Amino acid sequence: MSLGARVRGPAAAIFYIFLWAAAFVPSKVAVLDASPVLFLVVRFLFGGSVLGLAAWLLRLPFPASRRAWAEIAALGILSNSIYLGLSYESLRSLSAGMGAILASTNPLILALVAPRLLGEPLSLRKGCGLLLGFGGVVFVMFSRTGTGDANPAAVSLALIAVCANVAATIVFKRLRTEAHLLSISAIQLTIAGLTLTPFIWADPRPHIDWTPRLIASFVYIFFSMSLTATLLWYWLLRRGQASRVSAYFFLTPIFGLALGALILHEPTTRRDLLGLAATAAGIALVQRG
Repeated sequence: MSLGARVRGPAAAIFYIFLWAAAFVPSKVAVLDASPVLFLVVRFLFGGSVLGLAAWLLRLPFPASRRAWAEIAALGILSNSIYLGLSYESLRSLSAGMGAILASTNPLILALVAPRLLGEPLSLRKGCGLLLGFGGVVFVMFSRTGTGDANPAAVSLALIAVCANVAATIVFKRLRTEAHLLSISAIQLTIAGLTLTPFIWADPRPHIDWTPRLIASFVYIFFSMSLTATLLWYWLLRRGQASRVSAYFFLTPIFGLALGALILHEPTTRRDLLGLAATAAGIALVQRG
């Protein structure tokens, strides 16, 4: 394998995680002017319509079998409707640090089920790397925020959300279709939007106020997450083992700290750097495992 090919995968994974972490601020801004579920529904249906039209105009292949359509529908429900829906809800009662720690259990849970469901072996080196990476995340977040108030109901919602995202990863890895990634993204976003639509009325006052900041947040989230990050994630999963790719999720809170330092001038400490070093070492072990 050439040097360019070896570098391309990790660089794409790190860029994906950067997009994921950077979307936190516009997402928080968006829900100030809109009901969370209603905002997600509009985002998903708009994204699905735009990507679907693009796939149709470009004459890209769509799924050819009912089974593939059903699996892609399940992908949308798991990765968007359940994962994002429950994650938004859980963060109402969790500190940002605790939310980041719970989200970072994704690679650990996936590593436990991947040997049986995906045929990806869990070697000793990979297991140590996962524990080291997760330990780095916990070290940084606890040193900054303490344990926080871990509301049991909110923690349960967050963990169910993570499990849904893990399930979505498994569904995609086992998906057998010639459909283009753009077509797959369009279908799963549309299904996610339709699935969440009935839950809009659970909010006592569903609303969207199209303020300039909400419009800016919506445009950014569409291009960075619904388009770029989604396609990049599926591309990464097609190229490599799910357990190795998902290990980069450990970088999410690290990027959050980096963006806070860069944009908000928040100070960084030696403990932050130590945690980052442990996380980086853990990811390196996973990739070599």
